[in-house]
Amino acid sequence: MAESADPPRATFAPEPGRPLSAGVAILATAVAVINLLVGGTLTAVALTGHVLGAWPSPDPLSPGLIGAGMLGTAPALFGLGRTRTWEQARTLVLPLVVVLAGLFAVSLLNAGRLYLARGGPIVSVLFSLGWLFVLGLLCVGAAVCVTGQLLRRSGPQIPRTAPLPGWSKPPLAVLGSSWLGIGTGLLFRPGFWADFVPWHTNRVDAQALGVWALALGVGVLGALAEDDLDRTRPALLSLPGTALAMTVVLAARAPHVDWSSGPALGLVVMVAGLLTAGASGRLLLKGGAAGGAMRSTG
Repeated sequence: MAESADPPRATFAPEPGRPLSAGVAILATAVAVINLLVGGTLTAVALTGHVLGAWPSPDPLSPGLIGAGMLGTAPALFGLGRTRTWEQARTLVLPLVVVLAGLFAVSLLNAGRLYLARGGPIVSVLFSLGWLFVLGLLCVGAAVCVTGQLLRRSGPQIPRTAPLPGWSKPPLAVLGSSWLGIGTGLLFRPGFWADFVPWHTNRVDAQALGVWALALGVGVLGALAEDDLDRTRPALLSLPGTALAMTVVLAARAPHVDWSSGPALGLVVMVAGLLTAGASGRLLLKGGAAGGAMRSTG
């Protein structure tokens, strides 16, 4: 009797892109929860005209804007868990790493200025202690999760299905470079660049605001480098959310801002740019999806 041949084994082609690891998704969700709690508290306290933070601030506006940045990015971080690949998540994850590592480094470099070191109201001292502990924990988690993500095996390259319109690239380059440049200046030369902030700040405030500005610049320029609206879908949600939260804080503390100065006008334009970039990106995505549906049924 002839031996029966074994049936051929089915082969499966790997899916395009680098699969998003569970660690990165969990990290994003954890940061989103903390952003809602801490960011919401900082924003609410600032809106009442009081100061809450890990260090003393001369005006509630600075910690309020830090809280607004946290609050505005929370919905996008919650949505990151539905993302399948690293390519679709990195324009949001990389700015997140900048914020975590930057704020932790600023806190350590200015440890002597924290309430934890200099003393103060018990609530502020406890907040300062929790701020350092949670940031340090998140930095370790981010380092582990992102390193593990980059070591994951990648499939074929994901094709770009929704490239950025040509008219959008120059404004995005200007917007991203503006946030990146201002953030770099505030972070590394706070003594000089803090004078350009149109409200009262101190060294730690200037550096913390610089970290957030730097992260926004990285996010916008990262989206420009990706050149694909579908890849930047999660990050697009964070831009209008952050812009709206910042607008609320700035409007509530409007009398404390020198609106006649050039930096104030520049800030308004840059915040409006974030709102416009995020909103137009979402509209273009919806338009592309609707066009694709019509073509498939035509």
